[in-house]
Amino acid sequence: MKLRYLLLSLFFSVAMFAQNGTVTGTILDKEFNNEPLPFANIVIKGTKQGTSTDENGKYSISLKPGNYTIVIGYLGYETKEIPFTLKANEKKVINYTLEASGVQLADIEIIQVVSKEKESALLQEQQKAVEIKQSIGAEEISKKGIGDVAAAVAKTSGISKQEGSSDIFVRGLGDRYNSTTMNGLPLPSNNPSTKNMSLDVFSTDIVEYIGIDKTFNYKNYGDFAGANVDIVSKTYKGSGMIEVGSGMNANSNAISQNKFYLQDGPSFHGFSNLAIPNNPLAGYNFTTSWNKQAVTPIGSSFYFRGGDSYSVGSNGKLSFFLNTSFDNGYTFKEGVRRGSVNTQAVAVKNLYRKAYEYQTSSNAMANINYKINSNNNIKLNSMYINSTSQKHEEFTGIIDVFGAAQNGGGFIRRSTFDRTSLIINQLLGEHKFGERINFDWGLSYNMMTNVIPDRMQNTIIPFTWDDPNSRLVASDINQSDNHRYYQEMTDDEIAGNFTLSYKFGKKEDNTYKGKFIAGYSGRYKEINFDATQLNLSVNRLLYNSQPTVDLNNLDGYFNQANLDAGFFSIRTFRGNITNPNALKPQNYNGQQIISAGFGAIEYQFTPKLFVIAGFRSEYIIQDVFYNTSLKTGKNLSDTMEYLPSLTAKYEINEKQNIKLAASKTYTLPQFKERAPFLFEEVGQSYFGNPYLYNSTDYNFDLKWEMFPKNGEVISFTGFGKYIQNPINQVTVASATNDISWVNSGDKSIGLGIEGEWRKNIISRESNTTGEKTNLGFGINVSYLYTNQDLDTQKVIEENPGISVAFTNKDSRLTGASDLLVNSDISFNKDFKNDRSLTATLAGGYFSDRIYALGVTGKGDLVDSEVVTLDFILKYKINKNIGFGFSAKNLTDPTIQRTQDIQNVVVDSYKKGRNFSISMKYSF
Repeated sequence: MKLRYLLLSLFFSVAMFAQNGTVTGTILDKEFNNEPLPFANIVIKGTKQGTSTDENGKYSISLKPGNYTIVIGYLGYETKEIPFTLKANEKKVINYTLEASGVQLADIEIIQVVSKEKESALLQEQQKAVEIKQSIGAEEISKKGIGDVAAAVAKTSGISKQEGSSDIFVRGLGDRYNSTTMNGLPLPSNNPSTKNMSLDVFSTDIVEYIGIDKTFNYKNYGDFAGANVDIVSKTYKGSGMIEVGSGMNANSNAISQNKFYLQDGPSFHGFSNLAIPNNPLAGYNFTTSWNKQAVTPIGSSFYFRGGDSYSVGSNGKLSFFLNTSFDNGYTFKEGVRRGSVNTQAVAVKNLYRKAYEYQTSSNAMANINYKINSNNNIKLNSMYINSTSQKHEEFTGIIDVFGAAQNGGGFIRRSTFDRTSLIINQLLGEHKFGERINFDWGLSYNMMTNVIPDRMQNTIIPFTWDDPNSRLVASDINQSDNHRYYQEMTDDEIAGNFTLSYKFGKKEDNTYKGKFIAGYSGRYKEINFDATQLNLSVNRLLYNSQPTVDLNNLDGYFNQANLDAGFFSIRTFRGNITNPNALKPQNYNGQQIISAGFGAIEYQFTPKLFVIAGFRSEYIIQDVFYNTSLKTGKNLSDTMEYLPSLTAKYEINEKQNIKLAASKTYTLPQFKERAPFLFEEVGQSYFGNPYLYNSTDYNFDLKWEMFPKNGEVISFTGFGKYIQNPINQVTVASATNDISWVNSGDKSIGLGIEGEWRKNIISRESNTTGEKTNLGFGINVSYLYTNQDLDTQKVIEENPGISVAFTNKDSRLTGASDLLVNSDISFNKDFKNDRSLTATLAGGYFSDRIYALGVTGKGDLVDSEVVTLDFILKYKINKNIGFGFSAKNLTDPTIQRTQDIQNVVVDSYKKGRNFSISMKYSF
């Protein structure tokens, strides 16, 4: 009897199911040229039945026969109701194209963010793409409490950030091998020592997502072997919005100091630019004090952002977005600093350093997006960034174990204010001509100014060199031991991209098998670097009668009275006031022109196999003119590079791909590296080498990826790099042990594997309350093997006047960690009444890596492994008010650099833990 009832129940259930119909369709995004719209909400009005569109904008819902109304919605877009009747076994197709609007139904709560900011949307874009690509979006950036682009990029697989600088390393390859763009257009450098703009000057407030291409794309410039980082700025869609926020932050090391010191002169907001005083060689005309100033080391932040959109005519849409922000913060570091460690493990300089640091970042961005119609879109993007760093350093101990302060008692103070101002202007266009032809273009004009105004340095030594307790006097060892330094660098650039594509091979589903792409990109850069150093040269002839120096009152020695008394004189490296050219700045300037044509064929050979064959040719001009204390002259260079590339994707099934990429690229020396200009740091000097030339790079990647569920991924990538004539920073064999740059050998290789896993451990949603709970986990691991040959004879033959003597015949690549790990676990809870909670614990690890190569029997300088841990908490009280808390660098590891063969620690410190609280209000 029970079996009979069971069979009858099963029969009626099957019969009922067989009578069901299906409503299905595709939702398109009118704001983005009718592209598929992932994550749109599809709800059957008056029921609990609903779904979301997939990455192709498709949806499907099974329903009993009847009359229904389907509700289609998306944050910032119109909410569309469409009534329909569904018959038994019928497949009803309802397609729709959503348009941005402020209209929403009161009983439909749509909480998705704009798709390009959403972590799961970027993963689905990664799955769909033929290229090997990786992105981090605004959602993930916010969840991890990341404040700048450099920190965001360092959270992705195979990438680490060098401690103490803004440099990032991709698969062991540093600044020279990477490139940076915004919206696909190049950005200038803000530092004469680097090729790329420091990514930490970009606040994540302006970011929609960051695209990271570790394989060469024929649309990008060929000066590439590590990665191209593309910062995609926010484009506003939806109804009006205004949001304001503020916060406070503190560093445990900074607030623990009895007094926190900075130099006199720079302002709190970081907009200072002190000029060289009038007639500086004729008298003591400085207006700022040598004495340090005490400040309160509590940081703050503020931001304002807003946006709106308006309909223009029947098909047009005009939207704008504005963001302004200001952030500052204080840090303190202390520890040993040793220099010039010889083969007997003796440090010529043996000092203890205290470093007080203060950073500011001011950002303003405005963009206007005008969608003329579904086929034409124009975007104007303008941004201003002012980023500053103050560093007040005090060194005490042995200045020269064989000379001054040989038993201790020496004192060096250096105060540096470094300011970068950047203006970015971009005009971008997208156009469709029928179904087959697309034309995309972009123009940019960027203006960058970097200044170091009034850097101050003092060197004070015991009067009796071997007696640390004797009275202190100003050092007379080198004329530059006490100086004021003024630097200005400008980098102005015009760039353009133009791409035309044509689809061919139309299929039955109205998609196309192939596409032809042709385009042109060009950039013209003018760079100018001026530096003047005013040396307060102590008079050796009056050494025995030199006044005693009070470390707390340096103005008591460096003043007009002591200048008149002849205790010191003011001069430059070109001479004193008697030389009419003494104040002529040391200078290098130049131009860089890159003109590139490219083309590609994208073709789908089978339903599962996609191939992109690309080719790019670049004509490169890089001319440098210099007039320095070392040399006057010019260095002209022009080369032609031919750069083929191949990319392929094979879809194993709907959730798995295998991707392959192979390419040839090049690496270009930088202006500073080719200009014979002397840069002096505490204990180290650098000069350029005009005999440098391009490296040639061969790149290969093979990747398997699987996307088990929405927002999840498992992937493994094997990669290889072969670099001919690699460029390295080396110590030149000389009495002063200066550093320069050379093509250090015939080749270098890098082989590695990366793995990534993102998993939603818990994912629940209540149909009755609308509450959502998610617990997610992510980890990425990268293992790298690198090796380069080091050829002393090659360097000597190719670089007249430069001699090196490598300690080893081969070495790992500088900056390359064998093992990199990033991991995070995040809990998200959406409550009723617009309340939400997000808590994230994020950690990272990188193993030992070489900072600089060893020479003349000295060991390599090696940075020790580091483990970091951050905690971020965000709570939204209602739709208007939210709070945040973060605790970063909780492990507070010791940052240590060691000279390996001699096993001497040359640099060591801790950064301290950083804590911050924030609040935001939206209306």
